[in-house]
Amino acid sequence: MTSSVAIVILNYNGKYYLEKFLPNIVRYSVGHDIWIADNASTDHSLDWVNAHFPEIKTLRIAENKGYAGGYNEALRQITSDYYILLNSDIEVTPDWIEPVISFMESDASIAACQPKILAYDLPTHFEYAGAAGGFMDYLGYPFCRGRIFDTRDQDLGQYDDEKDVFWATGACLFMRASAFHKANGFDESFFAHMEEIDLCWRLLNMQYRVTYCGKSAVYHVGGGTLHKSNPRKTFLNYRNNLIMLFKNLPKGRRWKTVLIRVTLDGISSVRFMAAGAWPDVLAIIRAHFAFYRMIPSLMKDVPRTTYRAPLYSRSIVWDYFVRGKHHFDQLSGINPPTTPKS
Repeated sequence: MTSSVAIVILNYNGKYYLEKFLPNIVRYSVGHDIWIADNASTDHSLDWVNAHFPEIKTLRIAENKGYAGGYNEALRQITSDYYILLNSDIEVTPDWIEPVISFMESDASIAACQPKILAYDLPTHFEYAGAAGGFMDYLGYPFCRGRIFDTRDQDLGQYDDEKDVFWATGACLFMRASAFHKANGFDESFFAHMEEIDLCWRLLNMQYRVTYCGKSAVYHVGGGTLHKSNPRKTFLNYRNNLIMLFKNLPKGRRWKTVLIRVTLDGISSVRFMAAGAWPDVLAIIRAHFAFYRMIPSLMKDVPRTTYRAPLYSRSIVWDYFVRGKHHFDQLSGINPPTTPKS
């Protein structure tokens, strides 16, 4: 491997995970630069890193800019051919880097790639955040090979392949640096959650490939910064999904799709009400009004895309909850993004 690789871990009060997983990352990443970009932590994370791993490079970000802003600022200061954006709550495995980089080196149009994401708490099964590569239905609901909603498949080697996907997870995201900067990085208005799907969608529209490499595997804890039941996470997921759809859908489908999603979000809030999760209900309402306030600026900034990224033509919500299609191999009509013509 002649190309340079920088492993960049964005940290926010993640000392516990750094203590747990950083030694393993160092052990299995020999020959590659490791960076800790700290998002204004208050738990003395960098002091611990500097004391125990002086060979690791660190940089301090003056304020917590979230995943999107934090990585944008960090990667402006790091020069490398490839970046690996790695969550602090990831356990890597031997030879986790080379298969992915070799795959990306085989085709200059590959902008992003993810490895197999397995669950740290249940290593035989796929993890929620990415699993074996992400897809999205026409209403903006993301799902993965190996994980649809709350159903996680067992890893039986069925996804040990290399495949074009719609989005690659930000939990362990291999990025071609030139493509990342050409796309102007993450949209910082997202702060956190779904910014990697938005970036992958934009990269596809720029004629790049987004891929999955099952020859590499890592284990993800998940929820290291925000637990899935945190209302702040609910707010970001609902708001950012609407922003992403508005930005990336073609003009003729934008308003219709957003209107349908707003309606479906209202229905999902009823489910939260039934469960007594009133903070999440309020989070959805706040997410909608935050999105409405952003529409004027989004109207100015939305680029004219070529819209080449195909979406799953059915509703994954309907397929899962009504038709009982809980596994990826039960779905039909999913076409991966086509490889750009040379």
